[in-house]
Amino acid sequence: HVQLVESGGGSVEAGGSLRLSCAAPGHYSTRACMGWFRQAPGKEREGIATIHTSIPETEYADSVKDRFTISQNNAINTVYLQMNNLKPEDSAMYYCASATSCHGIELVEGIRWGQGTQVTVS
Repeated sequence: HVQLVESGGGSVEAGGSLRLSCAAPGHYSTRACMGWFRQAPGKEREGIATIHTSIPETEYADSVKDRFTISQNNAINTVYLQMNNLKPEDSAMYYCASATSCHGIELVEGIRWGQGTQVTVS
């Protein structure tokens, strides 16, 4: 059983930065992908960024692609989300997820979710 553990959330003023981490101990599939999603109260879950770990290929939501960067450290099975120029509308619970296959930003098969880390921008 693989456990995904997010960290790095917190409160920040508009224009500030945060770096989220997702530790995913265990094996990576040759088609493994990792993604970040967010959900604010009363709103639908939104895909933010996905990295296809073996290529590597990255995909971003239009709302964040000029400000957020997803990256990985395969040696420690960790994915990061660097968030710059944060805006109040970025406030949400951020979730890390892994999958055995993806299509663009979408996770398709073998999806596993972390418990989330809160980001609040004011």
